[in-house]
Amino acid sequence: MTQALVQVRADIDAAFAEEIELTKEAMRTGISSEPIVSFTFATLAQMFEVFTANRWDMIQKLQGSGPLSVRGLARALGRDVRRVHDDVSVLLDWGIIERNDDNKVFAPYDHIHLSADIRAAA
Repeated sequence: MTQALVQVRADIDAAFAEEIELTKEAMRTGISSEPIVSFTFATLAQMFEVFTANRWDMIQKLQGSGPLSVRGLARALGRDVRRVHDDVSVLLDWGIIERNDDNKVFAPYDHIHLSADIRAAA
């Protein structure tokens, strides 16, 4: 099963340092400690710029349907093709969805976990 972790962490520098250490350990041993790809944001607002409600719907549709053309995805979602194309472009840029050899888009993660640390403003 392929997994992704979407996290919001106020201590984003520490999160990146942890990822670097995990990567170095995996390179040193040849064994990955976690089969997880992480997408880390410093604030909820940053996360919501990438993961809008429509984009979550798109990811879930792709997880359930398998690869689709952008037009087919728009049809399946009941949305305008241009708007779906724009959302696909953002998710492709972030690596949350991918294209296959047939130029269809698909969700490479079977499971996506969300994690958020929310703290009082200083």
